[in-house]
This record gives sequence, C-alpha cells and structure tokens, in this order.
Amino acid sequence: MNTIADQVDERTYKRIINAWVMYDWANSAFATTVMSTVLPIFYSTVIASDMPRVAASSKWGYTNTIAMLLIAFSAPVLGALADHSGAKKRFLGAFASVGILATALLYFVSTGDWLAASLLYIVGRFGFAAANIFYDSLLPHIARPEDIDYVSAKGYALGYLGGGLLLAINLAWIMKPDLFGIPNSEIATRLSFVSVAIWWAVFSIPIMRVVPEPPHVLEAGESQENPVKAAFQRLANTFREIRKYRELVKFLIAFWLYNDGIGTIITMATIYGAEIGIGQTHLIGALLMVQFLGVPFSLIYGRIGQKIGAKPAILGGLVIYTLIAIGGFFMSAPIHFWILAAFVALVQGGTQALSRSLYGRLTPKAKSAEFFGFYDVSSKFAGIVGPALFAFVGSMAGSSRLSILSLIIFFIVGGLVLTRVNVEEGARVAQEEDRMLGLA
Repeated sequence: MNTIADQVDERTYKRIINAWVMYDWANSAFATTVMSTVLPIFYSTVIASDMPRVAASSKWGYTNTIAMLLIAFSAPVLGALADHSGAKKRFLGAFASVGILATALLYFVSTGDWLAASLLYIVGRFGFAAANIFYDSLLPHIARPEDIDYVSAKGYALGYLGGGLLLAINLAWIMKPDLFGIPNSEIATRLSFVSVAIWWAVFSIPIMRVVPEPPHVLEAGESQENPVKAAFQRLANTFREIRKYRELVKFLIAFWLYNDGIGTIITMATIYGAEIGIGQTHLIGALLMVQFLGVPFSLIYGRIGQKIGAKPAILGGLVIYTLIAIGGFFMSAPIHFWILAAFVALVQGGTQALSRSLYGRLTPKAKSAEFFGFYDVSSKFAGIVGPALFAFVGSMAGSSRLSILSLIIFFIVGGLVLTRVNVEEGARVAQEEDRMLGLA
C-alpha cells in the first residue's frame, strides 16, 4: 500500500493536489483579516478604546496565549484519534466549522466588548488551528516525495492570494463604506468578519469532496472499541519509541524556537505599529502588500527548496528574520514599516511552507495526524511564549520596542538547533516504519 499519489492517474493526482491547496486559500482569510490585520486594529482602536494602547496590546497578546494553550494540550490526542479512526477529513471539517461559526459571531462585538471579542477569537483560532492539524497531515499522503516542497509552497502561495483578495475587499468596505451602501466603517469591519466565515466555508468544499481519506492501520494491541483509549495508547507507544525519531524531535525543537519569532511577528505586527503611531492606512496597506508579494515569493522559495534542500533555505530565511527584528526596534516612520513588510513577504510563506514539507518527510504515514499534532503543539507553544514575552516586555518597559527586539533569540537559537538535524536519517526512519506497516 503506497501513497494516494501512487494509486491514481496523473489527471486525478493534479485534481487532488489542487483541491488540497485550495484549503489554504479558504482558511487564510481568517489568518489575514481576523488574526493579522482587521481584528487587531479594531480591537485596539474600538473594542478596547477605553484603555491605554499598551494595555490593549497586552490583552491581545494574552488572548493569543490562551488560544494557543488550548490547542497545544489537545493537538496530539486529536491527531492520534484521527489516525486511529481514519477520520482526518471529518476532524478537519468539524473544527473548521467551529472556527467559521465563531468568526461569524464576531459581527456582534463593538466598543467595550473586549472580553467577548477575546473569547470568540479564542474559539475561532482554536478551530482554525485544530483543522490545520488534519489538513497538514494529509500532505505526505497526497504528494509525491519529489513534489512535496513545491506542493506545500503552492498551498502557502494560494493562501496569500486568497487571503489577500478578501482582505482587499474588506479594506475597501472599511475605508469607503458609503460606496458599498454600508452605514459606517465600524459596521463594515464587523461585516468583514462575516465575509471571512462565508469565504472559509465555501472554499473548504473542494478538499472535503475531492481529497480521499488516507488509509490507516491499527497498531499492535490498540483498542478497537474505545477510540479515545486507542488515541492515548498510540501516544504512549510513540513516547516509548521516541529515541527512534531523534531527528524529528530535534526538528520540532528547532521549529518551536524559530516559529516562535515568526508567529509573534505575524500576530503582533499591526498592533505594535499602531502603538508607535503608524497610521491605519499604512499598516493595512503594507500588510496587504505582504499578501500579494507572498504569492510569487512562496513559489520561488518552494523551487529553491527543491534545488538546495529545505533545511538550507529555511536557515537563509531565519537570517532575514533576524534583520527584520532588529529593524523593527528602530522603526519610527511609515516607510520603515513598508520596507520591513517587504522583507517579511520575501521569507514568511517560504520558511513556513518548507518547514511543513520537511517535517512531512520525517513523518511516518501511519502516524501523520498524530505527528502533525506534535508539530502543531510546537507551533502553538511558539504562539504562547512569543506573544506572552512580547506582552511582558512591553508591560515592563512601557513600550513594545524592546519586545520586538527580544524575538532575535528565537531565530538564532532555532537556527542553531536546525543545523543539527540530519534530514536524510530522519527520512530513512520514517520510510522504514512505513515499509513495516505496508504503507510504502
């Protein structure tokens, strides 16, 4: 039994790949409008307008921390449960639905509703992140080994394009509401959250209809009657055999470290820019530029990964991120924000796409959702520590300039750990386990 790609003809293979990457197009609307741009600014300037800006920034940081804690502690169990039951797509659909509903309900938040906004955002981001576990875990099943870097990068590129297109529409509503028959910018902002929910729902249809559910196998001694018990049995077996996956564990540690910096820049950039006095038009315009520049740069990065290897390409991206954090400390004018945003566009999608595909190479197919659960834990603990550190340093210093500078440590240490990962050995271990279970 081989990958799905080995069991279908070329036309069907391309159709499956295109359906899979469309989910990046679908859910990236949440990442752009809700996580990165419209909601953080709305939270700072309207929802929490009755408190100091730095207090609003801190509350936003702690809101992200709580959301990430929830998914971090549940992700491995959810992944193991999906592997046991052969239900990756059903889990994806269920958690995406949770995120979609919470996003739509953000329409009802307004001035002073910071607690309700935070709670809905936490639920929405939980659904978004949990669904991504099962989406990512499909990658090693559907993509051929020689295609996996580019397929992952193509997903990120479509995510940038789809998220950017809807964000552009949302921004047009917010900046010129009268042109669209909308009473004011606040109503337009709240309608943008509804549009994200609809976009996410509609463009999730291809992956649910076209991508097959991957085959699964039960491990020796695994409970067939109680799926939750079986999930914990799988986790226990994995921890007992953790030495076997030494290279994968080293990569997870590296990813946890450097993705901490990347994730914090994504979630805190706009609220940091607002704090130091950069106008909303510049903040939103620069981030919209990132979305569209991210499309070609992600595809280029995918090709670079194919040619020189994912690991060297990621390391190059971390060097650029270190320079971005240093530049953020000195930022004082809108042009600085635009320049730094352009550098983010250069490496953001590529480093994350190649991290996903490199991890896919190190992952046994029989445990793909479980292992991508650990991957998501690594990602979400990055989402916990980074924003929490950002909020703490900002609270202590009275300014977030030192907060942005503090992110350098994550890129440097994460890069050093990544240099110690033996990708070829890790891939050999994963392939050997697949052969033993008849999945290779």
